Amino acid sequence: MKKIVVAGEILVEIMADSPGDGFRVPIALTGPFPSGAPAIFIDQVARMGQPCGMISMVGDDDFGRVNLDRLAADGVDVSAIGIDPDRPTGSAFVRYRPDGARDFVFNIRHSACGALPKGAAVEALLNAADHLHVMGSSLSSPDIIAFNIAAARAVRARGGTVSFDPNLRKEILGARGVAEAMRSVLSLTDLFLPSGEEIMLLTAAQTSEGAVEELLASGIRAVVHKQGAAGVTYHDATGRRFVPAFRVDEIDPTGAGDCFGGAFVALWLRGEGIERALTLAAAAGALAVTKRGPMEGAAHLEEIAAFATAQGRAV
Repeated sequence: MKKIVVAGEILVEIMADSPGDGFRVPIALTGPFPSGAPAIFIDQVARMGQPCGMISMVGDDDFGRVNLDRLAADGVDVSAIGIDPDRPTGSAFVRYRPDGARDFVFNIRHSACGALPKGAAVEALLNAADHLHVMGSSLSSPDIIAFNIAAARAVRARGGTVSFDPNLRKEILGARGVAEAMRSVLSLTDLFLPSGEEIMLLTAAQTSEGAVEELLASGIRAVVHKQGAAGVTYHDATGRRFVPAFRVDEIDPTGAGDCFGGAFVALWLRGEGIERALTLAAAAGALAVTKRGPMEGAAHLEEIAAFATAQGRAV
């Protein structure tokens, strides 16, 4: 099977126990949970039984070990995850507002994952990659942007493929060079996985339909438009397919899109039928929200298929 590689942030997430606005008064918190959008994505890929690896940095601390232990146990190749002796593992503090929106306090740029490791292990993993997945949340510094773009070019030059999830956060969207970096990655993308209004962000279109036309005309092979509880729509040159969302009791929505992406990319690379891949990926995303903690709901393929079948979906 094809090997999927992602390069980006590894964090711990620490969650407020009560809804509210921000962190301006002392409140109860729970964590650390293993996290980071690319880490959640690649953990789900591993749980699908797909060969995969990650390039990142963690600190020489318990927060780093929480992540390394989890990823390695689930089958991720962690040989290219470096340990920074001087900087701590990244962190994200999150608090949900009563309306479901979230406030974050991130320590990424000045943490261990603010840079990527170099050396033989990184080169070996990249050389083994058949597919590169890029997360918009990882495009947080000029060096990491340059690394992802160079890696995407190298993978495509030898016949591999690239997927791109913009995964926007308002806390990083305004950073210098991020919008330009996203356009550069988009120009190298085979499979695009935007959520909601992200589908129009990097186009001149005023509607999602117009955005899809523009994206496919630019050379992207397929667009998977994630719409949360409204379902997911797949577009390619042959037409569109829609799959409704699964209905579950939501405990924590963080990581749902990353788990969807990990499941779908793995199945897409295996040549699964699109409707089956969409259905199983939607089931993976649904299962992700049923547990507290961004990576805690990642499930194995057998669990995902059993859940979908129990919900009356043919897989």
